[in-house]
Amino acid sequence: MSKEESREYRDRLKEITSVLRKNGITRGLTPQKLRIILEELGPTYIKIGQIMSLHSDILPKRYCDELMKLCSDVAPMPFSEVREVVEQAYGCPWSEIFSEIDEKPLGSASIAQVHRALLLDGAQVVVKVQRKGIYEMMARDIGLLHKAVKLLPPISLKGMVDFDMVLDELWSVTREEMNFLTEASNIEEFARYNKEVAFVRVPRLYQEYTTMHVLVMEYIGGYAIDDKEALLADGYDLHEIGSKLIDNFIKQVIEDGFFHADPHPGNVKVKDGKIVWIDMGMMGRLTERDRELVGKAVKGVAENDIGIIQEAVLALGEFKEKPDQSKLYEDITALMAKYGSLDMGEIDVAEVMMDLMDVMKENKIMMPHGLTMLARGLTHMEGVLADIAPEINMIEIASRRMANSYIKGIDWKQDARKMGKTLYRSFHKAIDIPSLAADALQGMMKGQTKINLDLHASIELERLLRRLIRNVVMGLWVMALLISSSIICTTDMQPKLGGIPVLGAAGYVIAFGIVMYTFLKHIFSRK
Repeated sequence: MSKEESREYRDRLKEITSVLRKNGITRGLTPQKLRIILEELGPTYIKIGQIMSLHSDILPKRYCDELMKLCSDVAPMPFSEVREVVEQAYGCPWSEIFSEIDEKPLGSASIAQVHRALLLDGAQVVVKVQRKGIYEMMARDIGLLHKAVKLLPPISLKGMVDFDMVLDELWSVTREEMNFLTEASNIEEFARYNKEVAFVRVPRLYQEYTTMHVLVMEYIGGYAIDDKEALLADGYDLHEIGSKLIDNFIKQVIEDGFFHADPHPGNVKVKDGKIVWIDMGMMGRLTERDRELVGKAVKGVAENDIGIIQEAVLALGEFKEKPDQSKLYEDITALMAKYGSLDMGEIDVAEVMMDLMDVMKENKIMMPHGLTMLARGLTHMEGVLADIAPEINMIEIASRRMANSYIKGIDWKQDARKMGKTLYRSFHKAIDIPSLAADALQGMMKGQTKINLDLHASIELERLLRRLIRNVVMGLWVMALLISSSIICTTDMQPKLGGIPVLGAAGYVIAFGIVMYTFLKHIFSRK
């Protein structure tokens, strides 16, 4: 590392330390305090906070809710830097690509900012330009955060957070978002999945002008999805827009397994009677297995079947340690007590997802990254619907879409073959049941039957039994020491101390020490 880089590291570390000290980090870290600290540390940390808000499987919900309030808009970089980044990306003056670039940005975020422009052929486009030096700045800040984590006092977030692991994942996600070629690929993939949907549009991507640091796509005017007054004035039906919006989002999740993970109103527009999805930097993916299990969990909630939900949760999760299935069952039972009395139409899907993730977090079960993205997307969807068409029932639309998807996905011939094979195997096994039952009964009558039991105690029961056995053993030690010391004190054993044999006195002292140790341990034990 050069002297200049070392000096930058030291200066930035001083700045971070100053902000942490100013906000009293040693007195604890509340959600509001965390948000304020990130805002004061600047664009890099705002982006980190926005990504952290996705981790409701790791961070408590109140932290995620607070971090979602972080404002995306930051001070724009000077147009001279915009021009420099564009010309470095193309290796030529920007005027050879564009006839005009509006110096005033349409929006300025932590990683990039967007300008309206005209291509040489007159096409109206938007140019997304990455902030100059943002990669190096974020790499440096992530490195400093790794060091800062080691200096922080213990912060309890339900005992679940490995900050180093979270930082590594944040850096991985951020690097992917900083590569505009990845976003370009997302746009093309999203367009392929939705090309048959008549009411959905995706901005045209100008692949020939897109690089890692500059992305060029069609300019979309129209209205923001939540601009109710303008939409109504132009003759749009808000109920129809809301229904089509949620239907398409459910399609993305259930059928495509590739969905927009950040569908806030700024990223969804309405133009020429179509819903236009923009900004594909943050997308979620679900495997076919994940989609089936999510559907299974929703079905369990609908049917108030705790067993189905538990099976789905155990199949979906990644375990930090062996789960306590009885505790998980109790937690899901408590969850269902909250929703069991509600009709399907009254259930808030986003709230159910968040509550279910809280249950998994309590049981030290981590959810796949795609599901945390889905929870965020559903939260945005609920917010948009509540604003433009609160009467829309998301559950009904999702149920219809899932039913249609299920019927379309049925391969009748394959299912018939599988059923035939299963029946054939079951029939052959059933033939052996009488002889197996006779053998079992004969063994029992002769006293030759053995039963193997594999018993598993909960962690709490193991600790209780361990403490009980330890206390009993220590009690026996105290009793043995007192009896033996008393016997010794009745003899003339030498040497003596104050007329009492030293060995006997030592036994009394040790017995007293054991008693005091057990007593104090009991008093100060957290249990």
